[in-house]
Amino acid sequence: MTIGVLAEAAGVGVETVRFYERKGLIAQPRKPQRGFRYYAPETVERIRFIRQAQELGFTLRETRELLSLRTAPGADCAAVRAQAQAKLDDVMEKTRRLEAICQALQTLIAACPGKGPTVACTILDAFGSQGSQGAPQQVKVRRKQTKAQPSGSMKTLVLSISGMHCAGCTETVKSLLELEEGVQTAALSLEEAKARILYDSTVTEPGRLVKVVERAGYSASTPAE
Repeated sequence: MTIGVLAEAAGVGVETVRFYERKGLIAQPRKPQRGFRYYAPETVERIRFIRQAQELGFTLRETRELLSLRTAPGADCAAVRAQAQAKLDDVMEKTRRLEAICQALQTLIAACPGKGPTVACTILDAFGSQGSQGAPQQVKVRRKQTKAQPSGSMKTLVLSISGMHCAGCTETVKSLLELEEGVQTAALSLEEAKARILYDSTVTEPGRLVKVVERAGYSASTPAE
């Protein structure tokens, strides 16, 4: 099948297929002197496996390891179980961080009078305060530690985001993006309705970062779209 037919059968875009080829997750067929490259039918199942692993939170590197275990002679199920347990632990840690964000936001919203000038806004004060007592201390969320990555693997993605209408929206999206594996920093502008994301391309991809924003209830697109 051609790349277009393959992408449709696997439920992904053509660019996603090419992305997986560049990352070595699927093999690129040799192109004949005339005509198109043709992919084997089993490539559809492989792409679906990759997408499912990503949906469960596995990085591209971890997914590559799972694919190797799937085809390696004599591979033991215990190795796969260990991978799944490690990912579960990671998800549980992210869940705890999100719960901390949720509790902090609930505290700030409850303390906000809901009216009056913004110069007296307790929510804005909490975001801007450093080292003061009370609510600002509660809203501090520990950011994940990221190892230094080769400069060639670090990419910048600019997303246009629609649906954000306040500083709280940008803080929510920023927090969710920076909790995503492979994201180093995320800078959001409410005025421009954009997010500038520095991420490790060996760990995540633009499509996955778009989904993070969409899961938060906003629409996101790249400039090329």
